[in-house]
Amino acid sequence: MQPDPFAHALLHAGEFSKAERAAVYRAIETRRDVRDQFLPDPLPDELVMRLLAAAHAAPSVGFMQPWNFILICDPAIRESARAAFSRANDEAVEMFAEESRDLYRSLKLEGIVKAPLSICVTCDPDRAGPVVLGRTHNPRMDVYSTVCAVQNLWLAARAEGVGVGWVSIFREEDVRALLGIPDRVEIVAWLCLGYVDQLYGEPELALRAGASGWPWRSWSFRIAGVTVDHCCGCGPADFGLLRSISASGRKAGPTVRTFLFGSYGRSGGGGAGGWTVACGFCGRVCSLVIPE
Repeated sequence: MQPDPFAHALLHAGEFSKAERAAVYRAIETRRDVRDQFLPDPLPDELVMRLLAAAHAAPSVGFMQPWNFILICDPAIRESARAAFSRANDEAVEMFAEESRDLYRSLKLEGIVKAPLSICVTCDPDRAGPVVLGRTHNPRMDVYSTVCAVQNLWLAARAEGVGVGWVSIFREEDVRALLGIPDRVEIVAWLCLGYVDQLYGEPELALRAGASGWPWRSWSFRIAGVTVDHCCGCGPADFGLLRSISASGRKAGPTVRTFLFGSYGRSGGGGAGGWTVACGFCGRVCSLVIPE
């Protein structure tokens, strides 16, 4: 094996201190989508630059770094954006069932004009050329990379006492016209930023709608070393990895423990192939082959 010519660039990568780890997890767990709690104080330029630097440090497939950050400070432009979002919001209300419309209307969009800064995050698919390492078979990797940058910015903002709200209800052509964004560049997010001194202890939608969200274990799927003969296909898109080849017809044995995306137990005489899994979403039973 030839020596690594870049070995000199390696740095020590031990674990963080207990206090540093706690700070990272606190930022993750207390991050909120802010709609109305913004303070009017302007954000200092040096703080905004730190947030943009954090965003720019995000992972990107093929190191393409396809993101752009358009900073909107002009109140007149933000007011035009609010008007465009309001028109789209009126359309969105009609898409919900009658009993859900009052709840939807209660979610405020005032952050667009109340927050002192808006950032429109876009993705330039041509930034790294037509062929990019890691994007050859999944052309959406540039957008996924851009979303990583949004998350970096959001977590850094939480550490700085800055709230972030992601506004996604808009007609794309309205934002393009307002900001002069070319058709080939994809609009990923409109973010509202401003200092906050209060945040909800839980996600606002969970409080207003009484929704608790899925437990994180229900969204995690262990497939290494496990063959799934049949599954229901419930849940997020990744659950499609576990979809059926043919129905097994097995019945669930007694549940013995939590298995990330549901529960599993023995059925039949045991041994390899003697396990069943109950979907954490619908309870439907699937059979597994687990090497023992």
